[in-house]
Amino acid sequence: MQIIESITNEKNIVLESQNKLQRICFDKLKVNPLPNNKNETWRAASKPKLETFLNYSSSNDFYHPIVPTDLTAKNILRIIIGEDKQVNIKEKNYEITVLEEEELVNLIKDQLIDCDTTQNWSNLLNHYMTSKNNIVGLNISGTNIPHIEIISNSKTNLFNSKTLIINIKNDTKVDISQINIGDENCALSFSSYLFLGKNSKINHGIVSYGQKKSHMIKALNVFQEKDSEYNLGSLQFNFNFARLEIHINQTEGQAKTNIKGMQITKDNEQISTYAKIEFNGPNGYLNQLNKSLAKDRSHSVFEGLIVVPQIAQKTDASQLSRNLLLSNHAKIDTKPQLEIVADDVKCMHGATISQLNENELFYMRSRGLTMEQASKLQLRSYYQEIISFLPIAKERWDLINLLLKNQ
Repeated sequence: MQIIESITNEKNIVLESQNKLQRICFDKLKVNPLPNNKNETWRAASKPKLETFLNYSSSNDFYHPIVPTDLTAKNILRIIIGEDKQVNIKEKNYEITVLEEEELVNLIKDQLIDCDTTQNWSNLLNHYMTSKNNIVGLNISGTNIPHIEIISNSKTNLFNSKTLIINIKNDTKVDISQINIGDENCALSFSSYLFLGKNSKINHGIVSYGQKKSHMIKALNVFQEKDSEYNLGSLQFNFNFARLEIHINQTEGQAKTNIKGMQITKDNEQISTYAKIEFNGPNGYLNQLNKSLAKDRSHSVFEGLIVVPQIAQKTDASQLSRNLLLSNHAKIDTKPQLEIVADDVKCMHGATISQLNENELFYMRSRGLTMEQASKLQLRSYYQEIISFLPIAKERWDLINLLLKNQ
């Protein structure tokens, strides 16, 4: 595993030219370079696929992704991580400025220095592997802000690492889309941090798709202050191995979180979602739905955890996992969980695994549709609930057709 060897090699010296985050993470990873597979969040991860993810040559060069080039749509601000373009915009109603390195470090270093290495391994690895030119840090404030579209990608036969840190000021309203693209036979590591100020509202969409033998690990870290609202829609498909790790912390309670996510697997793929939502104050709200669809000999994993300590009275939280199993050889692991100490809360969780509705298929076929057409019509309906929650323009990213072609 080339990436791990670069950490464990005794001759490896952390040079002064490396940034502060790299030096912090190197010290942590050198003691524990791989996550412990006895840990619950890594128990189901395929060891051979993880080893493949770590066995590419690392590159910090910029490779332009293949993306829609039509930028004529109004109110779109596109940022491609690694591209040498500075974002400093000051308008009447909003402002977007670049975070300096010291600001970046101060925002996230406490999350790294005292963390459990296995629990936070994906972030540690990402920061150790990410060079300065692949880190984007933004301060965002105001209203009527253009839709921000952030793209990250990895190149064939290479391991690429990217980091995004966004500090969202009080009373700010903004839509942010993240598109993560993996070329054939590559690896992409990505860590995102969003800090939501008081009374801010963020509609956040994450779409991750690869090509044959592409691999990805993405860690999402969100910190919400009082009266903030965070809406997340996520979609993962077409990766040999991928995992999305969601960690949301309502730092004082009295915040609102809505999550709708989906992962789709086929062939021998393994795609996973791990979500941990912590309430550290009263009157918090969460509504989470995760969908998985697995076919052929693929494996889909969802693990969710809601943490409600004594201080988080009046919490209202739900976590549901709804899944479609389309093959006798495919596998879906799903485990929504509650960890509650507070005694005045309303919390629920649940999971279902089913197949396509045979009565609906029969009805559609009796009206002249083929089995393939009827199946795709049902799948379109299954996808739509998640797709419609993503703040992504259809004319730029036709996700429904992209998914149906992927079947």
